[in-house]
Amino acid sequence: MASSPLRTLASGVVERTAALLVLLLIIRVVVAPAPAVAVDGDCNLTAGFVQVDLPEGNFVVQSPYDVPENQRYSYDVATGVRTFWVYADDKPFNTVTGTNPRTEVRLAGHDYSSGVWQFEGYGYVPSGTSGTSVMQIHNEDAGAHATTLMLHVYNGTLRYYSGAAVEDGIYDRWFRLNVVHDVDASTVAVFVDGAPRLAVNVTPSASHYFKFGVYVQHHDVSPRVESRWRNVTVYTKPY
Repeated sequence: MASSPLRTLASGVVERTAALLVLLLIIRVVVAPAPAVAVDGDCNLTAGFVQVDLPEGNFVVQSPYDVPENQRYSYDVATGVRTFWVYADDKPFNTVTGTNPRTEVRLAGHDYSSGVWQFEGYGYVPSGTSGTSVMQIHNEDAGAHATTLMLHVYNGTLRYYSGAAVEDGIYDRWFRLNVVHDVDASTVAVFVDGAPRLAVNVTPSASHYFKFGVYVQHHDVSPRVESRWRNVTVYTKPY
């Protein structure tokens, strides 16, 4: 039976409407914005700071006094990676101190007593390392407050000393660490991968300097501790 003119018109409208909906769907898929890509929020962490000169001679290694340095520390010039390791029963770094075992770099030549100073570096802590400091701001107080800041690793968590968690899941990945010390304000801020993780008031001291590597602490200590560092940079900003 032949279609009526009304039925034919309705059929055409339905077909055109369906085609238009398909076209709109295609356009929406093509022009819809892509999901936002997560990026570091640290674009201005070093804005206003001046990078200081750090020749290799400023990287002074402290390691157990009774073994050659290369048995606790290595520096790969090709990759820029410095690897530090020490055993829980190792000797101190000299025969005078009674401190725990360590293999650390003491950044020499840039002790500071005023202004704002910033440490930046990429760190890596292999799984199994526990009970060690991996970065610190040292000061000249030889007593109970010989450090302005210490960042410890305990069982995969980076902590402020052995207290507040700074970053979980620290094992087996490269992370970027920025530590900003405002001397006159007596404050320290810590950033991990560009995100703020810690802000604390600290005890004043007459002078300060940065250290990084491994330094055995007093609890939850693994038999062997290790950290790796690359692209360590220091910045400063006067008031």
